[in-house]
Amino acid sequence: MASTPVKKRILVVDDTPVMLEVLERTLAEEGHRVFTASGAAGALEILGKTPVDLVITDMRMPGVTGLELVRHIRENLKDTEVMVITGYPSIDGAVRAVKTGAEDYLAKPFTGEEFLAAVSRILEKLDLRRAVQHEPPATPHGFVGESEVMQKVYRSIDKVGSASATVLITGESGTGKELVARAIHYRSPRASEPFVPVNCGGIPEGLIESELFGHLKGAFTGAVSTRAGFFHTADGGAIFLDEIGDMSPAVQIKLLRVLEDREVCMVGADRPAKVDVRILAATNKELPRLVEKGTFREDLFYRLSVVTIAVPPLRQRGDDVLLLTRHFAAKFAQEQGKPPPRFSDGVLRMFREYSWPGNVRELENTVRGLVVMAEGDLIDVSDLPSSMRFSAWRGAGLDRPLAELEAEHIRNVLASVGGNKTRAAEILGISRRTIQDKLKKYKTPSS
Repeated sequence: MASTPVKKRILVVDDTPVMLEVLERTLAEEGHRVFTASGAAGALEILGKTPVDLVITDMRMPGVTGLELVRHIRENLKDTEVMVITGYPSIDGAVRAVKTGAEDYLAKPFTGEEFLAAVSRILEKLDLRRAVQHEPPATPHGFVGESEVMQKVYRSIDKVGSASATVLITGESGTGKELVARAIHYRSPRASEPFVPVNCGGIPEGLIESELFGHLKGAFTGAVSTRAGFFHTADGGAIFLDEIGDMSPAVQIKLLRVLEDREVCMVGADRPAKVDVRILAATNKELPRLVEKGTFREDLFYRLSVVTIAVPPLRQRGDDVLLLTRHFAAKFAQEQGKPPPRFSDGVLRMFREYSWPGNVRELENTVRGLVVMAEGDLIDVSDLPSSMRFSAWRGAGLDRPLAELEAEHIRNVLASVGGNKTRAAEILGISRRTIQDKLKKYKTPSS
């Protein structure tokens, strides 16, 4: 779920009054706060007094040129982005502008839509970088995340923590259901008592009853001594039953008795024993559907779901992805005894757009691998797992015109080879003349 973009402070620098007025009006209509300057000197004066998110500057101006202004900004204002516009486009100019530090290069004449699209792309990159650099405020429960969907989870934890009700926590694998259960327990009056996590899906079918409820010596082959179960261990505290949907019908009946009578009967025992345990359960399955199929007891479902907390998948948590990336990078870098790495804009964009089917667990493992294998201080797209690169590529740019994507790719290839059209033609598999024709057609800077 994408967050609502925050309107920015934008400085427009152009020695043509008409162009200055048009760009100021266009940006102001989008809600941005706009400053204007007719030259570099005026721009520097504004930048010295006012924090600015984006500077849009003409390339050719009397006195200090646009490129010199770009260089000054890049050397002194690390958190300010720059876009160059010019009425005298050339490949060499585009390459020099990008190398100097401009984020984008737009040739006149351009439409209002083209201008706003370029501004939007730059501001999106700026937001990505700021999000991953942002130190999130500590949540009351030790989570990392500021999205509204997670705020809802935090509020639910606060409400049910002091209660004694059974809680069912739902969500995909890897979303952090156990963390939610722990947070509930440690906000409860039972916080000083045991919290016992049990993965129901990881215990063999023939042992789960014994593991949960205990057994007497001689109750079955191999029971060489009496052994207490997880419910006995959790007495006075809480038990977390993960993947509750994997329980067999026989164990479901026994669990229902625990919920109704607060009694546990050990395997081989004639009499049940009282236990005082709060039950917190979790599942990545749709229990109502299992109830319809007859594989999960309806009465048990209603007993477990007195309160239900749904933990959102990572793809719905917006910029939390970037906050978690920063958190995990710092954590694993410290383990490796190295400084935290930087992530390129391309990586941040792919992290933000990737679907993360394994959720937070997948992100954590991905960042761990990147930190361990990093040879420098910058992690780029080429360092990502191939499955992620191809997945992100297939889903990228689906809301943009083909012509725009092709023009952007040509421009990026040209910039990567220093404006050498012959080398760019070899990489693209087209002729130099075709490059020239396409650049002209798409109004991309050409020589």
